[in-house]
Order: sequence, then C-alpha cells, then structure tokens
Amino acid sequence: MKRRAALLGLIAVGVGARASYGYGQDKREGPARIAILDDAPEATRSWFWTIFRKRLGELGYVEGRNLLIEQRWAGGDTARLPALADELVGFKPDVLVVVTTTVALAAKKATSTVPIVALGPADPVKSGLVASLARPDGNLTGVANNQAEIAGKWVELAREIAPKAKSLAYLTDTANPGEMLVFRNVEERARLLGLEAQPLDGLDRSRVEQAFATIERNRTDVLVVATTASLVAHRQQIVDAAARLRVPAIYARQEYPAAGGLLSYGTNPDTIAMRGPEYVARILQGAKPAEMPFEMASTFRLVVNAKTAKAQGIRLPPAVLARADEVIE
Repeated sequence: MKRRAALLGLIAVGVGARASYGYGQDKREGPARIAILDDAPEATRSWFWTIFRKRLGELGYVEGRNLLIEQRWAGGDTARLPALADELVGFKPDVLVVVTTTVALAAKKATSTVPIVALGPADPVKSGLVASLARPDGNLTGVANNQAEIAGKWVELAREIAPKAKSLAYLTDTANPGEMLVFRNVEERARLLGLEAQPLDGLDRSRVEQAFATIERNRTDVLVVATTASLVAHRQQIVDAAARLRVPAIYARQEYPAAGGLLSYGTNPDTIAMRGPEYVARILQGAKPAEMPFEMASTFRLVVNAKTAKAQGIRLPPAVLARADEVIE
C-alpha cells in the first residue's frame, strides 16, 4: 500500500474565521448543554462523534464535569427528524449540533432561537440554511463539506477512467434536498462533457438493488456514489454490485475503496468533526451564529484501490494514480 500524506484544511468564507480564535472564558453557571441530532444509524457515524467529543475535551468541555450532551439518532429514517428535533429543543440546549442538509433543515424549522452548528450540509445558501456564507444572519452556522464544488471533479474523474462513457448514474438519497442540489451540479458538468446523468435512490437495501437493476438494464457506463450517510450502511452491497456489473465507480467517501470500491474523492470528515467543536466553544463563550462565517472545505483526498481496478479490468490513467493520496495495492 502506498500512502502520501494529504493536506487537509478548511477555508473560511468571510472575515477572520480561520486559525485560532483565542477562546474566552466561559462564565456560565452550571454545565454547558449540547444537543446532537444525526440522521444516520448510530453504528454508521459513531466514530465522527467520538472525534467531536475528544476535540470538545481539548477545548475544556468534558462530559461529567462541565458538559451535558443529549443525542438522538434517526437511524436512517428521515421522517423521524422533525419529532427528534423538537425533542432536543425541549432539552433547552445552549447549542444544537446537526449533520447533513436534511437534519439542518429540520433543526432550523424546530427553533429560531437555539444556536445551531451544522456539520456537512451540501450547499448552505442554495438549500436555504443561511443568507450568505460570510454572514449567515440567523441562528445557524457551521462547516460544509463543499460537495457542490467537487461534484464536477467526480464527473471529470469519470471521464478520465471511462473516456468512452456516454451515461452516468448518481446513487444518492433522492429525498435529501441537499443531495439533489449536488446532483444538479453533477448533471450540469456531465452535460458539458457529453454525459447523460441520472439520479438513482439508494436509501435502503431494496432500493440499492433496484438502482443496480436500472444500471444493468440501461447499460450505464459509470457510477458516482454520493456522500450521504444513509448509503454508507450499504457500502458492501454497493461495492459488490458495481464489481458484478463491472461498472467503474467513483465514491464520495473513502469507506468505499476500503471495502473494495474503485476510488473515492472527497473531504476528510475527520477535519469537519474537529472543526465543529471550535464553533460550539465560541458560541458557548458568547459568539452569535449570525456573525460567524460558514466555512467550506478546501482540500480533498483521492483514494484509489488498484487491486479492484485490476480485478475489474479497468486501466487507471497514470495521471490519476499520480494524484492519489493513497493507493490500495
């Protein structure tokens, strides 16, 4: 296995949101109260919140000492989000922390007063979460993984590894408004490169099966799999189906090539998990979300599974291999 360290980071859009903030003294009486809402099954994203809690501790907020955390998981059932958001608002948190566009929209609908830190929404402005990246002007701010920005890169990779391709499938959660914003970027870039793009739903195992039946029936040339957490739980099914059909697949998350997928290109979610607590700490010390610029990921990681490429008879261009941050042999 060849590894090359990837430069990871986030860029602030707006004034002075980068580097150290010089955290002030938290003068509240009693422990800080943080609520967390996640749309995924707990097993899918527990690692993310482990990193989040560790970073909170480094910033001086430790459960059982000066911090209370109340967390809810939707288990992939987005219909539960409004009730769970209302339940957590009833906890009277100092900060409500959420992930994904769908969860952020549910939280914003549940409260206009509790500060919200959103981690990983696709496009905060176009999805209606904030007025602008530089000045959110509401009770919500956070860190985005910049999917809309890299959607075009997925399509360009698809063209590199399948130069004769005419059609592309985008496997996602089609009920997620953030993901469909991303698909529109995929579709636009695909059209410019002579590819016809189609969204397919992969929210559960049966829909993944139906999606690949469509790919097989349509003889789709290349596949892009979205970052949405609800799909990660079915990653082995997705990877195995792509291998069976010998469809070159580009994934938004590095869990897929680790499971045998061809390659992934996306942000490192650990970076967002580390950055979120810094936003929370600032709010606990008096900062207003309306005045805290939304940050967008600026660096990305390419992971290539050369073993899978060989097994599927896919010749990866030398330029792709040269850009890889990690090659799985």
